[in-house]
Amino acid sequence: MISKKFSALAAGFVLALGVTACSGGGAGDTSADASVAPEDATVGVSMPTQTSERWIADGAAVESGLKDAGYDVNIQFAGDDIPTQQQQIDSMITQGVDLLIIASIDGTALSSQLDAAKAENIPVIAYDRLINGSANVDFYVTFDNYQVGVQQATALLTGLGIVTPQGEGDATGPFNVELFAGSLDDNNAHFFWAGAIDTLQPYIDEGTLVVRSGQTTIEQAATLRWQQEVAQKRMEDILTANYASDLVQGVLSPFDGASRGVITALQNAGYGTTEKPMPIITGQDAEIASVKLINDGVQNSTIFKDTRKLAEQAIISAEAYLSGEEPVANDTKSYDNGVKVVPAFLLESDIVYKSDIQSLLIDSGYYTAAEVEAGQAE
Repeated sequence: MISKKFSALAAGFVLALGVTACSGGGAGDTSADASVAPEDATVGVSMPTQTSERWIADGAAVESGLKDAGYDVNIQFAGDDIPTQQQQIDSMITQGVDLLIIASIDGTALSSQLDAAKAENIPVIAYDRLINGSANVDFYVTFDNYQVGVQQATALLTGLGIVTPQGEGDATGPFNVELFAGSLDDNNAHFFWAGAIDTLQPYIDEGTLVVRSGQTTIEQAATLRWQQEVAQKRMEDILTANYASDLVQGVLSPFDGASRGVITALQNAGYGTTEKPMPIITGQDAEIASVKLINDGVQNSTIFKDTRKLAEQAIISAEAYLSGEEPVANDTKSYDNGVKVVPAFLLESDIVYKSDIQSLLIDSGYYTAAEVEAGQAE
C-alpha cells in the first residue's frame, strides 16, 4: 500500500548512493579495505511501531531503497515495546548484520545493544530519533527538529491571526490556548518543544496568549508514546477543569495522531459549531487522516517532513559506511547525546495549511487527490 509512493525514488537512490561521502574513519574499522559489496551486506533496520502510518512509510522507504541498491535487509517493527526493540536489535547483531539503522522507542534504552554493535564493528545510524547516553552512535539523520517546533508555533500564531507570512497580524487577543508536547523519552520531543516555546513565550508573557490550565512545562504537556488516546484524555481533563464557561481557541499539538485525539475531545465537548468554533490546531507528519481534516477545515495545519528524503539520506549514509568511508554531516554541534556530539544530516520541513496541500503533497506525489479526499492511503 505504501510502497508505491517510494518506488519512483528507487532509481534516484541508486544514482545518489556513494556520491556524497567523503573519506574518513567511522565506527570500528571503516578504512577503504573494510568496505562491503552490496551483494555481501545485510542492513538491520529497527523501526519503533506499525501503529503510525508515518513509521510504516519510513520502514517501507528505507527497505525499498536499500534493496534497490543491492543490500539484503532485516527490518523489524517493535510495537512500541522497549524490550522487544532491544531483543530485535540483539538478534540482528547475533545474525551478523553489517550496519544498523535504528529509530528508537526510548532514546536512553539501547546502550547495551550499541556496545554489542561496537564490539562487532557494526556502524549505527540513528534514524530521526537521537539515541542518548552512548558513544557508539556513529551518525544521525533527521529533520531540523528545533525548526519544526518553530514552524508549529508559527502555524498556531498564523491561524490565530497574530502573525502573517509578511509579519505582524491584526489580532491582539487575548486568546486561550493549550500546549501539548511529545513523549519525554523521545529526544525529538524536547527539540520540538524548545522551538515552539521559544516562539510562543513572548506572546504568553505579554498576555496575548493565555494558557488557562497553567500547564506550561514539557513535563505537564507530555504525551506518553505520542498516543492519540493519551492526548484525548488530557484534553478532556483540561476542558472539564478550565473551560466550563470559556472557549479554548488554539492548541499547540506536536503530532497528527495527538491532534486527532485533541479534536475528538473537542468535538465531544461540542466544538465545531458556530457557537463553539473548532480551535486552531497544529500537527506534524502530514498523516493522511489529518490532511483530510485540514482539507475539511477541522485541523488547521501540519508539518510535512518528507520521509522519502529522510530514507534517502539514511541510505546514502549507510552506503558511505559500507564503502569504508564516512557520510557527510551538515551539523556537528547540535546533537549532544550526553556522551558525544553526534554528527548529523538535517533536512528541512514545511508547514502545510489547506492552501498548500496541492503543491506540497499532491503535486510532489506524496498523496493523490483521491487519497486526500478519502483520508486514506491506497
